Amino acid sequence: MSSDDHKRGYHQERGETPPPPSGCPVHQTWSPLNDDYLADPYEIAIQLQADHPTFYSQQLNYLVVTEMDEIDRIFTDHETFASVNVQDPVFPLSAEAQDVLAVPDYNPIAVMSNRPEPDHGRIRHFTRQGFSNRRIQTLEPYIRRRSNELIDTMMEAGSPAEFVEAFGFPLPGETVFRFIGFPETDDDQLKVWCAERKGFSWGNPTGAEQARIAADMVSYWRYCREFVAQKREHRGDDLASELITAHENHPDDLTYREVESIIYGLSFAGHEAVTALICNTLQCLLPRRDQWDQICNDPSLIPNAIEEVLRFNSSQISWRRITATDTTVGGFDVPAGTGIFLNFASAHRQTDIWDDPDKFDIHRPNANRHIAFGKGVHFCLGAKFAKFETGLMLEVLAERLPSLRLVEQAFDYFPNITFRGPEQLHLAWD
Repeated sequence: MSSDDHKRGYHQERGETPPPPSGCPVHQTWSPLNDDYLADPYEIAIQLQADHPTFYSQQLNYLVVTEMDEIDRIFTDHETFASVNVQDPVFPLSAEAQDVLAVPDYNPIAVMSNRPEPDHGRIRHFTRQGFSNRRIQTLEPYIRRRSNELIDTMMEAGSPAEFVEAFGFPLPGETVFRFIGFPETDDDQLKVWCAERKGFSWGNPTGAEQARIAADMVSYWRYCREFVAQKREHRGDDLASELITAHENHPDDLTYREVESIIYGLSFAGHEAVTALICNTLQCLLPRRDQWDQICNDPSLIPNAIEEVLRFNSSQISWRRITATDTTVGGFDVPAGTGIFLNFASAHRQTDIWDDPDKFDIHRPNANRHIAFGKGVHFCLGAKFAKFETGLMLEVLAERLPSLRLVEQAFDYFPNITFRGPEQLHLAWD
């Protein structure tokens, strides 16, 4: 195993990028941060695929891959297409942000989504144990209780309500905090620290915004380190305690700094996409009253409905890789160090995989062919947890508020290249 001195930091700035591959089409103006793409990526993504299945985005300095077969191949060839860039800022950091992150004690290391093999597999062995069915099932009473409490508060305030603030944001965050073992008294502060991480790694914030987010990241890292130190003395029935025990039993296989860094990374990854998923689910179901009524009458339809949401209106519409060696992508020779942008929005609407892919159908037999959670050795560790949690939330909402409906509204989406869910979701009920 490599020593700490050779481990990669959790967030790295992107170095110089190779030029576009020879002969590859170059798109001068398209970016996933364009306003029209943020508002509705699917029609544009399908047209991009029809024009050029693989092309170079001048705005991103990434090679864009749009077809499912090629995305599958890239995901499953982790030696050629490395995952080390998935948490890195898309664009250069400002001098102010660099200064903030230069403090000596800000030193989390790559551990899961951005750690290459063989270390990734070594660490995943222990974190996978933490995501056991038993651990997930222990959270069901909490999710049901807290869901009902938030619905009670929302109903007391009266219809209509803004759902993201009332339910969609607090519940997934609080659930992953309980999963990790963070005390409930720290929830409000933790939400503040985690709220804008997607802007840092996947957006294009201003220099001042980068510095402010970076300061929150440093504060949160310090909190995680202190929390893990306290957990060493006071264990509980939670993931942090399990990881500390695993480190003590296998110190050569799981280092203490890796435990700290897992906690640091998981708390954001464990709730941002779930907030988007539950909101996207309601966006899909509520306007289609026949399908919503079927869910209300038969909760057994919920698991496949969630798979269809992940295909049709995914909470993650892209992911990234970087070439570790010279290779070919889409028939073009691609040099090492080339960033790869994997476009799920186009792949999830392919007519050769799904019949009538622009139609939302909770009964679709192959809905789970989507790649919203990735594929291969870096397949999202929390995929089962995210779907379980979303299913429970949806079950409680359908039981408590079968008359739930969307208020006429325009939807806004936080400008970033990967995560997609409405910033606000106004709902009404009878």
